[in-house]
Amino acid sequence: MINDLPTIHVLYENPDWLPPLVKGLEAEGFTDIRLVELVEGVVDPLSPPEEGIWINRISPSSHTRGHAATVELGREVLFWLKLHGRRVINGLDAFELEVSKLRQDLVLNRWGIRTPRTVLALGRSAILEAAATFDGPFITKHNQGGKGLGIQLFRDVETLEAYIDSPAFDAGPGEKIILQQYIQAPEAFITRVEIVGGRFVLAMQSNTEDGFELCPSDACQAKPEVCPADGASSKFSESPLSPDDSLVQQYVAMCRGEGIDIAGIEFVEDDQGLRYTYDINGTTNYSGVLGEELGIDGMREFARYLRTVVVPETRGLRVA
Repeated sequence: MINDLPTIHVLYENPDWLPPLVKGLEAEGFTDIRLVELVEGVVDPLSPPEEGIWINRISPSSHTRGHAATVELGREVLFWLKLHGRRVINGLDAFELEVSKLRQDLVLNRWGIRTPRTVLALGRSAILEAAATFDGPFITKHNQGGKGLGIQLFRDVETLEAYIDSPAFDAGPGEKIILQQYIQAPEAFITRVEIVGGRFVLAMQSNTEDGFELCPSDACQAKPEVCPADGASSKFSESPLSPDDSLVQQYVAMCRGEGIDIAGIEFVEDDQGLRYTYDINGTTNYSGVLGEELGIDGMREFARYLRTVVVPETRGLRVA
């Protein structure tokens, strides 16, 4: 039997995140998979992109792996693909949302989703001026974030000022700093909801006792001396959150409305039971160990969405 599934082109810069995706694609019958590394390259406006389905796996954290220019190159490639009418999973609009915490806050509020108070500032005086408007503890983070790096908690402006004037201060890409209301959770975890193709896939709790570097990928969690199967999922556990939960339904509606094909969306709950959403991860990864416990393979679900929904749509077929 001839395999008539299209070529899959994967835009990436971190090879460590590729194996689960490739495995999921192959399990759903995709045999022609082309890996396109975006660390350097050429974009010719007059040269059309290859046919097929394109997957954007470029992360806002690319600069932390020595690929400072990848996000900018990715923007140009995604615009090129868009203008040539190629189907891109998490294309240009979704990508622009992912690389800006400020835009995420704006979009979340547009969909009626509660967020912590959020302000963007650039420059020492502007950052301190913005900090003075917060009543209570606040955190700072890079506007183009990733992996939870750069998050700092402050309880007063004076401590922030000392930090800014110290060698430890890092303003991140573009030097745009996000200041955000600190939400004190009664228990040390946040919840992450995974959405694929406008459908709830799973929800998990991520333990924050050791900080906020919470990428669920087994490659991110495993230390060189630790087998991933032994320790990769120690931070992660199943969440009791239901697909019918009102917040989950808001996330699903937002992803459909904003053209976000795949996302891991994070929220924290305070001691009053109020839930504050603060992050949309488009380059989402899954804990393989937790997935085995739940009987859910996130990348396989994603690949199945491509085969059963995206492929027919690209051929002009209606999907029920």
